[in-house]
Amino acid sequence: MKQAILVRQDLKLPKGKLAVQVAHASVDSVLKSNPKKIDSWKNQGMKKVVLKVKDLRELKVYNGKAKKLKLKTSIIKDAGLTTVKPGTITCLAIGPDSDNKIDSIIKELKLI
Repeated sequence: MKQAILVRQDLKLPKGKLAVQVAHASVDSVLKSNPKKIDSWKNQGMKKVVLKVKDLRELKVYNGKAKKLKLKTSIIKDAGLTTVKPGTITCLAIGPDSDNKIDSIIKELKLI
């Protein structure tokens, strides 16, 4: 079991802002997930990977792939109080779900 969080690189988010956006995505996706999957994920150490996507278009492509596999996702839109304009989509969380399902989508992406 794992969770993947994909972050837009074109926004060039400062480290602190990036960390907060990733946290928002992770929590929101977990809150949408099946409790049995959450328990299994927790029992296995709550593995997460944070990965790079080029831009919004690429992020939406990966969201579509995840949706086709019926994976839980969360797209995060920033409030726009600091670094980016209100409503800017910053990242996407996928899962938690099985490593195989998630890896089938993200296998070509690079870690941040």
